[in-house]
Amino acid sequence: MLDHSIWMYINYSVQLLFLSLGVYYFIISLFSFIPRAEEDGDVEKRHSFALLVAAHDEQAVIANMVESLKNLNYPKDKYEIFVVADNCTDNTAEIAEKAGAKVYERTNYEQRGKGHALEWMFENIFAMKRKFDYVAIFDADNLVDPNFLIEMNKQTTKGYSAVQGYIDSKNPNDSWITYSYSISFWTINKLFQQSRFNLGFSCQLCGTGFVVHADLLREMGWGATCLTEDMEFTMRLALNDIKVAWANNARVYDEKPLTFTQSWKQRTRWMQGHTDVAIRFTWPLIGKSIHEWNFIPLDCALYLLQPLRIITMGVVTAMAWVNVAYPDSDLVIWGFLPNYVWNVIVFMQFAWGPIVLFVEGKFTKRTVLGYMGYIVYSLTWVPIAIIGIAKRNQKEWFHTQHTRTISIREVN
Repeated sequence: MLDHSIWMYINYSVQLLFLSLGVYYFIISLFSFIPRAEEDGDVEKRHSFALLVAAHDEQAVIANMVESLKNLNYPKDKYEIFVVADNCTDNTAEIAEKAGAKVYERTNYEQRGKGHALEWMFENIFAMKRKFDYVAIFDADNLVDPNFLIEMNKQTTKGYSAVQGYIDSKNPNDSWITYSYSISFWTINKLFQQSRFNLGFSCQLCGTGFVVHADLLREMGWGATCLTEDMEFTMRLALNDIKVAWANNARVYDEKPLTFTQSWKQRTRWMQGHTDVAIRFTWPLIGKSIHEWNFIPLDCALYLLQPLRIITMGVVTAMAWVNVAYPDSDLVIWGFLPNYVWNVIVFMQFAWGPIVLFVEGKFTKRTVLGYMGYIVYSLTWVPIAIIGIAKRNQKEWFHTQHTRTISIREVN
């Protein structure tokens, strides 16, 4: 058994890390309710957009995605639809072309994954005779709201070089897992993205539903080919003093995994990539923040510490449960706050979400029961974070199969 003093310090360290990160994120989240005053952009200007859809064996969903892009409420001469059919073994390319997209087929079994496919396709776009102002990135399983480019154009005319849109769910009611994913994204959109935009910080790219200035991509290069290419590029932008803006009304509907097994594999891949990016970018971002006395890179670095926050959340939650069941146990040594305060903090970790869902108009009868599943979903992040950290050097890309043939008309 560990010496009591050593066990005490371990307990205190876990509590301090959990409390520090939790308080920070909670304070930041409060600013999501404080609107940001912004000047209007050039309301007459219409930027041109290359709409790029990354697809790997997506024959079941690609037609509906292309259809949603063809019907955007934006001048048709101001955007063009491209699909990169990456290492496809099905009819994705043929279906996408028939639906109205310009298709580029890529075959490279050594450099697999979305990041490599995007990098390859960017070079093709830059080589075209036609030049675009911005490139928009989507996944093949998405559906895009008709006003997406209108809302993005409002932000890009204000001078933003990178803008993330609102990631919604096209199939929240398919299973308890899809509903849990949906709750997660709804709360992230409000508490993480909106709050940072209101504060003037940098938001995070989410892998789909975002635009980047074409000149920025040319000058900086994509260079994001890990398992979480969106996070990697966000951190590269932060190191180059480029903030990601937020377009709350630019909606993209994403297909969530139907089963727990699919979810486990996807989230493990996310956590592997997250850990990889954290190892490479945390200290450079902290160094930049200190050297330039700039808080934004530090905020990005703290976001990269999410795996540690998840693990400490699991440990503190377990400690709270043990403390309730066995109040005289020596396993739990609360240090900074009384026992009942810790129990309230753990409770608020899960109670804050329904409040946000109510404010966002997402709270329904389904939410009451669905939130129970979401609590289970949240707790499964703990072992996933541990596995992701342990397997951070494994770069094998896992493809999530998409099968929900829903049209944008059904979603709307």
